[in-house]
Amino acid sequence: MVEASVGFQCPECVAEGNRKVRSARTAFGGRVVRKPYVTWTILAMMGVGFLLQLGTSEPVGQAGLSPVTGMFSMYGLAVVLDGQWYRMITSAFLHGGVMHLLFNGYAMFLLGQQLERWLGHGRFLTLWVVGALAGSVVSLLFAPGQPSVGASGAIFALFGAVFVIGRRLRLDMRMILVLLGLNLVITFLVPNIAWTAHIGGLVAGLAVGAIFAYLPARTGRAGGSTLVHALAVALFVVLLAVLAVLAPAVWSMVLTA
Repeated sequence: MVEASVGFQCPECVAEGNRKVRSARTAFGGRVVRKPYVTWTILAMMGVGFLLQLGTSEPVGQAGLSPVTGMFSMYGLAVVLDGQWYRMITSAFLHGGVMHLLFNGYAMFLLGQQLERWLGHGRFLTLWVVGALAGSVVSLLFAPGQPSVGASGAIFALFGAVFVIGRRLRLDMRMILVLLGLNLVITFLVPNIAWTAHIGGLVAGLAVGAIFAYLPARTGRAGGSTLVHALAVALFVVLLAVLAVLAPAVWSMVLTA
């Protein structure tokens, strides 16, 4: 028997009752988050990836000279010509140096926790992954010969989504706009920064953030919002896949222009 507020209940009765109780949902259809486990897990994976870079480099401690960096960084030519499509997501867990890791990690810590509480675990993870992939797709299209690492595509997706969702909630987004503007200035003024990943991630964040913020959070039946959001995001991912497949054609047009 299971102790209840009044008397005891059989386990089967408790389980049946729990199945009929709707779980609490956020304003955007996700389940209410008590702790941002997805944010913390991604941060841990970024840290582990960087340690692997440092530990396998010669000399030890040079992340950019690591075999892990060479094998798993975003490199468009290897992605298409050698079929190494995994690079489009593994590169997001590698970084070029301590400052690069700390900057992306701090942005992830601040933006990720808030977005995960707004969206729920599943929607937030979807946003992060799609942002990272979108950054890699734009890099694949316009900078196939430039190796790059970092979670910057996903981080810019978080910036875009925070802005859109914050506007939907009628919050003051001026500080986010200032931070986003500063990061865009740095993107184009500082050398050796993969602007393609930043722009691709930002576009994805604005698009996916708008899907979650403005498509119906509640429809006439349970799970309706999840289905609507999943279909809309799936269409965006299909668009990314088509662009990735068409990358060689884009290269030809750029070379002949």
